[in-house]
Amino acid sequence: MEFNKLVRDNIPEIIKNKGETPITRIAEEKEYEEALTRKLHEEVGEFLEKPSVEEAADILEVLHAICALKGVELQTLEEVRQKKAEERGGFKNRIILDRTE
Repeated sequence: MEFNKLVRDNIPEIIKNKGETPITRIAEEKEYEEALTRKLHEEVGEFLEKPSVEEAADILEVLHAICALKGVELQTLEEVRQKKAEERGGFKNRIILDRTE
């Protein structure tokens, strides 16, 4: 079966434990970045199809990997998120902007 996609680090071992042989390689940086982008789209799509804590955690895991690749500390990400929330608000009030006049 062909996959050609980024998988979690323990997946090859899990495949071996099932009696199959995983064929893997290590992505170069550019390919890794592109694979993370595809993985983020994949995980968001799965979350939209079946919203759950597990699917949200998958999205967060990909975001962690993207931040690590880009050299962004998670604390910095959270600080930026908080600053934007303070300046522009969050989404808890459920406001829909229909138009401006």
